[in-house]
Amino acid sequence: MRRVSTVRKKIATSVELPLASETKRALGYAQEESERLEHRHNGTEHLLLGLLRAENSIPWSVLLERGVNLETARESVRLRALLVEEAESKFMLRVAQGSSSWINEIKEYGRGLLNLPIRLRGHEMNNPLSVDKSTDEFPTAYEGANASFKTGVRTRLGLERLLTAQVELLRGARVGLICNQASVDHQYRHAADLFKQHPEINLTALFGPQHGIRGDVQDNMIETPHGFDRETGVPVYSLYSETREPTEEMLRDVDVLVFDMQDVGCRIYTFIYTLANCMRAAQKYGKRVVVCDRPNPIGGESVSGNLLEVGEESFVGQFPLPTRHGMTVCELAKMFRDEFNLRCELELIKMEGWVREQYFDETDAPWVSPSPNIPTIETAIVFPGTVHTEGTLMSEGRGTTRPFELFGAPYIEAAEYARRLEKLGLAGVHFRPCYFLPTFQKHAGQTCGGAQMHVLDRAQFEPVLAGVATIKTAYDMYPEEFRWKEPPYEYVYDRNPFDVIAGTKKLRQAMERGDSVETIEASWREGIQLFKQARTPYLLY
Repeated sequence: MRRVSTVRKKIATSVELPLASETKRALGYAQEESERLEHRHNGTEHLLLGLLRAENSIPWSVLLERGVNLETARESVRLRALLVEEAESKFMLRVAQGSSSWINEIKEYGRGLLNLPIRLRGHEMNNPLSVDKSTDEFPTAYEGANASFKTGVRTRLGLERLLTAQVELLRGARVGLICNQASVDHQYRHAADLFKQHPEINLTALFGPQHGIRGDVQDNMIETPHGFDRETGVPVYSLYSETREPTEEMLRDVDVLVFDMQDVGCRIYTFIYTLANCMRAAQKYGKRVVVCDRPNPIGGESVSGNLLEVGEESFVGQFPLPTRHGMTVCELAKMFRDEFNLRCELELIKMEGWVREQYFDETDAPWVSPSPNIPTIETAIVFPGTVHTEGTLMSEGRGTTRPFELFGAPYIEAAEYARRLEKLGLAGVHFRPCYFLPTFQKHAGQTCGGAQMHVLDRAQFEPVLAGVATIKTAYDMYPEEFRWKEPPYEYVYDRNPFDVIAGTKKLRQAMERGDSVETIEASWREGIQLFKQARTPYLLY
């Protein structure tokens, strides 16, 4: 039962003690935090929260360095207060029942309260509640918040570990940061802002990938300009412009490049090649590279699709990876260095608490759309398959609220198309007939018939095969209307865009030849097995 908040007199800060303005501000914040939590007192716990709100003060800087942040501290204070309330209730109940065991109850909760300041110290404050290092488990009071807390393990991002336990890697260096809108910590604070505010980091340059540093460029193949970041004032160099690789001039005021980007687990995505290009430039110009890891949003176990073939390289596929690679960006960086000879000086900042079988929503990591048309985890799950639609004149759902989950074209009759897809009997997925109206890109303003891909069982669902099936079925049903996209595509002007995406001509040729989806899937198996063996030395989790 929630207490009815009452209006209380504000803390008087105009006292005889010589209080600095920052102190008065922190005391005022402490009062507000007490009211926010609906507490009946002003305690030291509220003062801690007040100090965390007094940005740019000395205590704020010290707490930040130790990994203490406002939201997690608030949650810890709130939960501990709930424990006290529960203890008080049990106390009154025990007294009413005439039982002496209430003493043990109070002692038990008291131990937890005494441990609170200890648990707030050091890097453990990156957790919403302290984790018992011996068990890596959360207190039971926090169970049930979401799937990640049911596992009992916090996912500590590479960015967060770099800014606390490994900040010495950046100390005294001029730092360039490769990031975008998804480069955030658990409090959704942007990496560029955190770097700029950090007293031991000299942020001298920002590098923006496809869609821009703050994710404001919506469509594919729209270059972003160089300029200055509005929030930090730091120069921004676009790596999706006349160059995709940092130039010597761009790196003139940079000693170390930090890469912190959220990948989607698919070979056909430009961010991991921005990483490769930065490693290549670092090798040329004698710079260090630090890579901060983030979860593979579609898990790190399943590997599927065809391997990119030699001679089919592009900005959506530089190396012989399968469509769904099942690796994190740190693991890929290690492979790029050792397997593909990008031998720069490399530091990998691993995560803590992530395991290979976890999808993103099974962690507590903060989700921000990695690019404008990957709004949800569900989109990322189907993306390794339906991204192939970009190589056709079918709509991949851009310009709708469900990009890559919706697909179709004006000539498709939705019900029959979905029935044909369902007859394939693909595991873990349902194809629902639907019509949609894209607001931009292909068929903008025209009603498209098609289907929506609904994943029913992630463990059985094979996204690459499902995506290929949607294109093959349209090709088979509508041979007069279906068309492959014409060049250019992602800076390739002389090849079929579908072949550029697939990393091979063989997939398109198999569809044109009339091969079954089973035959197409079988053609991938040998390459997948070879890749699984090749990737083993580079796996970090």
